[in-house]
Amino acid sequence: MSREHPAEFASASVRSIAPYTPGKPVDELARELGLKDIIKLASNENPLGASRAALAAMQAALAESWVYPDGSGHALKQALAAHYGVAPAQLTLGNGSNDVLVLLAEAFLVPGTEAVLSQYCFAVYPLAVQATGARQVVVPAHPASHASMPLGHDLDAMLAAVTPATRLVFVANPNNPTGTWVSAAALEAFIAKVPASALVVLDEAYFEYAGDAGCGDGLAWLERYPNLVVVRTFSKAYGLAALRVGFAASHREVADVLNRIRQPFNVNSLALEGARAALADREHVARSVALVAVERPRLARGLAARGFAVLPSAGNFVLADCGDAARAAKLHAFLLRQGVIVRPVGNYGLAQYLRITVGLEAENTRLLGAIDAWLAGGAH
Repeated sequence: MSREHPAEFASASVRSIAPYTPGKPVDELARELGLKDIIKLASNENPLGASRAALAAMQAALAESWVYPDGSGHALKQALAAHYGVAPAQLTLGNGSNDVLVLLAEAFLVPGTEAVLSQYCFAVYPLAVQATGARQVVVPAHPASHASMPLGHDLDAMLAAVTPATRLVFVANPNNPTGTWVSAAALEAFIAKVPASALVVLDEAYFEYAGDAGCGDGLAWLERYPNLVVVRTFSKAYGLAALRVGFAASHREVADVLNRIRQPFNVNSLALEGARAALADREHVARSVALVAVERPRLARGLAARGFAVLPSAGNFVLADCGDAARAAKLHAFLLRQGVIVRPVGNYGLAQYLRITVGLEAENTRLLGAIDAWLAGGAH
């Protein structure tokens, strides 16, 4: 009689997936090292948190926590449609933008098809593709020596990688974990050249932070390009990472497909109400964006003054080059002992870098002070 474990019957593509590794939680570091005064600059969260309006809306929603959420997310869809000038029928809600990315892979990828993605892209793209059994076509990014956008997307090479088997092309603008971006003109020209048989998945999770970087607004292009899908989230500038709510805006026919496989209660009631209130609180988003606009360049300058090359970033984080993987690991370990959590990105093939979220002024100053202590201790 067979002694095989049931897990062995899972698909080979799923069993070969390396699980996603999130940033280290504050509680975990506190347990490990017995620390109490800890700051987390690892997961690109909004240090200002959620707006008071969003918190009040979620508190009110608790009174009906025994009732299932609105499976259609009607009120939030109406608010999003009015806010962004799209039709409710173009929207698909997700349990975070990650959920929408997985839905896209599940809906459009099967074995024998392909997805094109860039080297150093967000880790969820290859995970979602691999689970379907489709082929990942990973296109080399610009080299670190690139004059204007080191480690950024090479759109020409990505376009050349598209074949008749391509069903999804993932582009993050700005990109995580590098912070790099492509110009609106280059991006729209790229979208225009991608054949209709492939969807361009434009991930704009960090859109609000891009400011005057010139990334463009994918939502403005939807009517011109039926194969464009724009993905956004409430986890970053809106400060609702714990709530897990995001959305995709697309052509109606694409949204119809996604909504056929979307779980009916994939966004909970607190998230629906919190997101709706957060969307209306433009002042809180403006404060969050203004903080990053001031502190991101200050943090980058501080790191550069201490000998770290810093990539251009249009997100709420910076990617700092520590010189080599060993030095990055030593600095990361030292910072943890100082109660400062940053993000190693070796799982992205970027072992010599550390990704650092832009925090409050005092938090960024503390980080730089901790680096000073590390350098003073003989680190080189």
